[in-house]
Amino acid sequence: MPSVSVSILVLEDDDGIRSSLALAMGGEGYDPVPHGTAESALAAVHERPVDLMLVDLMLGAMDGFTFIREVRQVSDAPIIVVSARTDTHDIVAALEAGADDYVTKPFEVKEVSARLRALLRRPQGITRDGSREDPDRIVIDSRSGLVLDVAAGLVRRGQEPLHLTMTEFRLLCEFARPAGRVLSRRGLLERVWEHGYFGDERIVDVHIRRLRTKIEPVPSHPELLVTVRGLGYRLDPR
Repeated sequence: MPSVSVSILVLEDDDGIRSSLALAMGGEGYDPVPHGTAESALAAVHERPVDLMLVDLMLGAMDGFTFIREVRQVSDAPIIVVSARTDTHDIVAALEAGADDYVTKPFEVKEVSARLRALLRRPQGITRDGSREDPDRIVIDSRSGLVLDVAAGLVRRGQEPLHLTMTEFRLLCEFARPAGRVLSRRGLLERVWEHGYFGDERIVDVHIRRLRTKIEPVPSHPELLVTVRGLGYRLDPR
């Protein structure tokens, strides 16, 4: 249960499910902000940011995929999709749009709450020797001035901050802890998602692609976050 007030948008067009989910989130210690349409939810986030979002995909004129893409223009808050759609293409599409995780209906409230807590948890201090926190900023790319500042929760290119989602930020921290290690998909799921994601491991590939679009000079030809065929991924700072 959150120790401080944490607001959570609950976007679901079914009145009964929305009420039940909002009530359950309130019982878990969150401050629910329920909405029945993507349009009203988007307007609400513009007016008052939230800390977390639970989003259904099958909505009205604006579906969940479109809502996620639109809200990502103004918010980096963690998003969990809660949907009855179980097709892998739908899951990947939701993640590509900007969602952090995907839970299929029916679901256990405790599972959703555990995933929310994992997404809220800030990465611990980067370690260079594996044993102690290092307060220094981590240079990812000296050529472009790309720097990871874990303590501040920021990634900058020069003086310009990059807008990473919480999941993208946590991924980058894991790769820099320390850099040069090959991390498998399963290992990343256990480290970043923490609760143990039991679905398609391609969730990692989707987030890696999104992260590359933000940190790589040429995302289609990655030089910093590289693929190690058959093993996983590795961060090669320069």
